[in-house]
Amino acid sequence: MPTDNHRVLTRDVESTIIPAGDVVVLPAGSQVDITHRLGGNFTVVCDHGMFRILGKDADALGEESLEAEKVAEAKASTEAHEGPPETEAIWDAMKTVYDPEIPVNIVDLGLVYSMDVEDMEDGNYAVMVHMTLTAPGCGMGPAIAEDAKTRIESVPGVHQAQVEIVWDPPWTQDMISEEGKMELGLV
Repeated sequence: MPTDNHRVLTRDVESTIIPAGDVVVLPAGSQVDITHRLGGNFTVVCDHGMFRILGKDADALGEESLEAEKVAEAKASTEAHEGPPETEAIWDAMKTVYDPEIPVNIVDLGLVYSMDVEDMEDGNYAVMVHMTLTAPGCGMGPAIAEDAKTRIESVPGVHQAQVEIVWDPPWTQDMISEEGKMELGLV
């Protein structure tokens, strides 16, 4: 595996333009530089801009995808789980989700406003999350929310999850946790 961050894509890869959020295909042979490895996904830059490549496509970058294995293992343990999911496990799952431009997870960034576990009365549990983004015009919102939904649904005991993006109250840097501020060099 290469030790530097410069890569040549070995195959066509579906990616998301940052910050617009549009999905495009980067062709095989494209030269990219990995700027972040966040939550199992990759942020890359090339002559055409900045893109997010999902961990499932790590092989096209010459990287290993451990995230796919973790999600499969978690899904298997979810099917055997009885009772409600552990709240801490849900928060831990959300801490594996990142805005691809900022190297701090969505929880420590202060983007998650609420998380509720609801009994669906059939032995299954649903999780409802309200979160925001650092800027209302960020096109990555749906991708970040989908990442959060997928990670939450991998928690044992969670049958389904819904992640809603809200704008009230408006996000400010004051909402970043101490850990997040340290990561960003704000303290």
